[in-house]
Amino acid sequence: MLRRLYDWILALSARPSAPYALAGVSFAESSFFPIPPDAMLVPMCLARPNRAFFYAGLCTVTSVLGGLFGYAIGYLLYESVGSWLIQLYGYGKQSEAFRQAYAEWGHWVILIKGVTPIPYKLVTITAGFAEYNLFWFTVLSLITRGARFYLVAGLLYWLGPPAKDFIEKRLELVFTAFLILFILGIVAAIYVA
Repeated sequence: MLRRLYDWILALSARPSAPYALAGVSFAESSFFPIPPDAMLVPMCLARPNRAFFYAGLCTVTSVLGGLFGYAIGYLLYESVGSWLIQLYGYGKQSEAFRQAYAEWGHWVILIKGVTPIPYKLVTITAGFAEYNLFWFTVLSLITRGARFYLVAGLLYWLGPPAKDFIEKRLELVFTAFLILFILGIVAAIYVA
């Protein structure tokens, strides 16, 4: 089943409409959606390595735009939507600690958590809730999200066919590693921050 899903995503990644789907997932992941854009970015870079850096740029821009939407949720709708999303990830009782962390370490929170598997929507919503400076939030988001997506695209571009062969031969292992990183990111978000 995993092989069929991988083949389907790889085929979808080569379609002309794939960048629109990637942009949508990247935007949504930064504000409310649980699946990271890497699930599409990796197969798209493997299917069309000559467009890897375009895909990384697309992910960066739409992720930051989604982050601004997440910021707006935290700033304008924290009592309803933002609080519900934060509680969904187990942070409900730590909201005041978030506000203080952003007041003291806001730049570092965005830079470090933006490249980790910790769900980025937590960063965006809490930045809005903490009323973190919007200009710096945008600049730091561009840096950290760009670094993450361009690193993935660069590795896949330069490794090329060997990376695709490795993933295809060890699909279960790669999927398990990705799943573990995703779960560790959520656990870290709950217990570390």
